[in-house]
Amino acid sequence: MLIKMKRERSHTEDRYLAVWLATAAGLLNAMALGAFGFFPSHMSGNTSQLSSEVNNSDLRDFAFLGSLLLAFVAGAVTARLAVIAGIKNNLRTIFCLVLAAEGVALLCLSLFEIFFYSSGNNREVLVLLGFLMGVHNSTSTQLSNGRVRATHITGTLTDAGISLASVLSALLRRDPSKQAHAQKKQLKTHLTTIFSFLGGGILGLWLFRLAGFHAMAALGAVLILLALSAMAMTLMKVRSAGPVKARALK
Repeated sequence: MLIKMKRERSHTEDRYLAVWLATAAGLLNAMALGAFGFFPSHMSGNTSQLSSEVNNSDLRDFAFLGSLLLAFVAGAVTARLAVIAGIKNNLRTIFCLVLAAEGVALLCLSLFEIFFYSSGNNREVLVLLGFLMGVHNSTSTQLSNGRVRATHITGTLTDAGISLASVLSALLRRDPSKQAHAQKKQLKTHLTTIFSFLGGGILGLWLFRLAGFHAMAALGAVLILLALSAMAMTLMKVRSAGPVKARALK
């Protein structure tokens, strides 16, 4: 699920991707809410709040929200540039490396908060989390060709509504076409993303109340292990497949 292959990705692979990455996004989003009272991935709400700060003339809040939005975009850009470089150099595990780097950054950030927590650093930490959320969302979006957006639930709900309308229309017309079947698969993928994010959010808030920043550090470690295990499995498949099949795995 973390490898970009020449063949078209299946919806099953995308659903596994959604379960892991959307759940992780929901966990981190809820943990940030528990720690700082703020959602680092809620860009629609942050943009609306940024607009209101213009009228309030609160430059400090305006600068913080602007930095958070820019950090999210910078994370997405960074992940995209890393993927472009990886593809150019025929590095099939580039998505695993990006996810591993995200996990290392989250783990280091969590350890810093465990040992050196200060409420005066909350805004800076949230900006860093916004950057990691941008990396996370960009990774899932690129891997799935836009079918799984781990943090972008507003867009996913819209896509789910479109797919549901298409499925209902096909049922009413009794249309057994491939297009209707594809819409059903896409709807399942969107619903998997939505409920994974929701489940992660519920679990994340509970875990943070139970273990604090140790829970956030554990999430970083899980992302690292997930990336490393995917890399190990890929290398094993390449070695066992031989040169001809190995090219097909790229």
